[in-house]
Amino acid sequence: MSIIQDIRDKYAKLTVVLIALALVGFILTDYFAGKSRGMVGGPSNTVGVVNGKKILFDDFSKKVTQAEESMKAQGYPAAAASQQALDQAWTQEINQALLSDEFERLGIEVGKKELGDILYGQNAPQDIKQQFTDEKTGMFNPVLAKQNIDQKLKKGTEEEKANINAYIGQLINLRMADKYFSLMTGTTNYPKWMIEKQNADNAQMARISLVRETYASVPDSSIKVEDSEIDAFVSKNKSLFKQNESRSISFVSFSAEPNAKDSAATLNSVLTLRDRFSATDSIAQYLAGEGAQYFDGYVSGNAIQIPVKDSILKLPVGGVFGPYLDGNSYVLARMIGMRVLPDSIKCRHVLVSNNPQQGGVDDSTASRRIDSVKLAINSGANWDSMVQKYNPVSDGSRQNKGEMTFSSTQIQDVNFAKEFAQFILFDGKVGERKVVKTSFGYHFIEIMSAIKPSTHYKVAYLPKEIIASQETDNAALNEANSFAGESTDIKSFDDNYEKKLKTKGFQKGIATDIARSSSSIRGLESASRSFVKDIYDAKRGEVLKPVRVDNSYVVAVVTEALEEGTMSTTRARAAGAESEVRTKKKGELLKKKIGTVTTLEDAIAKLGGVKMIEPVDSLRMTGGSAISYEPKVIGAAFNPSNKGKVVPEVIVGKQGVYVVRVEDQTATAVAAEDINAVRNARYLQAKQSMGNQYSPNNPLSILRNAADIKDKRSERY
Repeated sequence: MSIIQDIRDKYAKLTVVLIALALVGFILTDYFAGKSRGMVGGPSNTVGVVNGKKILFDDFSKKVTQAEESMKAQGYPAAAASQQALDQAWTQEINQALLSDEFERLGIEVGKKELGDILYGQNAPQDIKQQFTDEKTGMFNPVLAKQNIDQKLKKGTEEEKANINAYIGQLINLRMADKYFSLMTGTTNYPKWMIEKQNADNAQMARISLVRETYASVPDSSIKVEDSEIDAFVSKNKSLFKQNESRSISFVSFSAEPNAKDSAATLNSVLTLRDRFSATDSIAQYLAGEGAQYFDGYVSGNAIQIPVKDSILKLPVGGVFGPYLDGNSYVLARMIGMRVLPDSIKCRHVLVSNNPQQGGVDDSTASRRIDSVKLAINSGANWDSMVQKYNPVSDGSRQNKGEMTFSSTQIQDVNFAKEFAQFILFDGKVGERKVVKTSFGYHFIEIMSAIKPSTHYKVAYLPKEIIASQETDNAALNEANSFAGESTDIKSFDDNYEKKLKTKGFQKGIATDIARSSSSIRGLESASRSFVKDIYDAKRGEVLKPVRVDNSYVVAVVTEALEEGTMSTTRARAAGAESEVRTKKKGELLKKKIGTVTTLEDAIAKLGGVKMIEPVDSLRMTGGSAISYEPKVIGAAFNPSNKGKVVPEVIVGKQGVYVVRVEDQTATAVAAEDINAVRNARYLQAKQSMGNQYSPNNPLSILRNAADIKDKRSERY
């Protein structure tokens, strides 16, 4: 296969892998996107703006599609692949925009010679290495690789040129990103004097006596917190009370699931199919006509996991069992055949490829070579030497002397080479050898062992899902419409639910923090993007018309509509502002109660005479005592001006107020440390922290927090 074909087939998947490896967690390949709503003049071609740089929809949508196709190829469910691809594309675009600015600002680039080293050097991309590694010597041929790529860039199709240039561009970006993060990591420094100062501080020790009064001594109910006080606190601490744009809803689901009448109708329809299902000679064709899948293979009795397994396995060939209920379907089962087969087969092979484009030879040459292989092995030649000589580099068994083990299910899969499967599972015996031709070339195969032989069964299944009738669906929709029509705001929604639905067993759901770009809603994971858009188009208190979600009709009311910015007084109060202000007021109250500090005994008297003087010995700056959570107390204890004195002011701490007397300040000997070793250890810790994508020290996290990012995805998706 040519390098361009390899790039075309694997580019999307390779991009994700390379980014993850090269950026060591710095660049997440999280993609995202959104469809535009109708606007005057049509939808905008911009899905976002990063520091004034536009992210255009046309280019962005291609990346989303590319990522989605790659994920589906890796086995992601369609819905999950679609959402994850959107998420990945968005973060990818933001990161690329932020980094490209940094590259330009810092003069980071990749020169022509360096690019040559990236593509053809010792650490060339694995895909390129694999395509241009000599099969016989196992050596990478960089000259041949360069000739091939240069040829395609000169005379290839426009699509081929675009794909190769995109591939190379990605490698360049990865190298520049690696340089950038290495540069950022290299700026980390811990001066010698700083470590020496910390060591000296750690040697300090203090002995204090104190009187404390905790905030718990003042009942919360006795401290009233006004809205104006909340507002003042929030104004000084806006970063703590940021809020993102979001919506919240209450909702009720009206089930349109099939009822007993629908179940009976499905059962009757299956019964009418039993005779034809039993009599047909073309079972695969018949099941395809009924929309059912058919596995034309034998399955071990132990692997069959259905409720009526024992009854089905007792059927004679041609016998039919059912209908029986399996999940949400009525099923007929017909025994097609049974035979003793191994659960798995261990075999080995030598493969001579007959595909010149993949490094093989022409068909006639391949046929002659496999005959030579057969003769050599039967004459005593070593299997492994033949495998290493002939099996293509891409053959996974090459690393294991040509040996492979397959389950009987794998062997019977439609993607397994039919001729290979027929010999090792059905026709051949243990120890037997045979030349077999497949689409991969010519194989010389030996069956090494047959593991756990047991009876296997070929069974055809005809399932019919129990679905709701139009009557059932209409009844649910009518009930939902009735409730929506009678509910005009939040109050009537809640009142109608309590009076008319709760007694019937209906549950009211609540979903909060719904982002404008959300594709699912907590409690309604299968909800569509259009439903999220409807929620954002509505005002607070508006009741939405019924929406179909899975097998239910959902009626929702918008209970909260938050805009990006600072929390309201009410939300900030609930988010901790009230507790902080109350604690501060308690501290001021207790401080005022004690008044001017003279002695610890005087403080006890002012606090009611029931407190005791608490001694704290061997206090260190690094904590390790009962007051290590009170940094202001520790600071006062080590202030040289306080030695032998009562600290002149009441200390308002985190847990209460303190009156402190510093009895003594001393220093103790500490173990000598290797300053360079400590500096290196802290450097490695900082480097690890910078490499963590969730760390605030991560360079991309810092860039993102400082960036002006406008998200317009919801206009398109």
